[in-house]
Amino acid sequence: MREDLTPWYKQFWPWFLIGLLLSSITFSLIYLVVSIRYYDGSVGGDYYKRGLAINEQLAKQEHARALGLEAQVLFDNRTGDVVVDLMGESRPESLALTLIFPTDSDFDRELTLEHVHEGRYLTTLEEPLRYRWYLQLQPEAGEQAEWRLTGEISFPNDAPVTLKPGL
Repeated sequence: MREDLTPWYKQFWPWFLIGLLLSSITFSLIYLVVSIRYYDGSVGGDYYKRGLAINEQLAKQEHARALGLEAQVLFDNRTGDVVVDLMGESRPESLALTLIFPTDSDFDRELTLEHVHEGRYLTTLEEPLRYRWYLQLQPEAGEQAEWRLTGEISFPNDAPVTLKPGL
């Protein structure tokens, strides 16, 4: 045996290869933990039915356009009042205003607005809103509503927002 040979644990390349393997294992475990902790769900089982429902949504928006519907929505941040002025040929007794948060459906809100006077509807929010939201306004009938108006708002906002058929 030669005396000028150093043992393997004192050489660079074995430790370099071991370091690559250990870093690969470490990063794999980190990604595993992150993917389990921040799991955002898989595609719902009814995605095909939702895709088919797009035609129904387009029909609702077309019906709203035919009725000449348009709405002005005002959010009062101090009092929490939500006022909707509906213009057009439809005056249901109550309206459903859906506030959709773009990135997390857990924050979505459903509001019921009651008719108070000639196209004016009113309800109250429990707490002020922040960030950007999508708005959908339709008669209270839910999924069987015959028309739908849509829009978008960023909070805080003191100016009225116009909802129209289609985005």
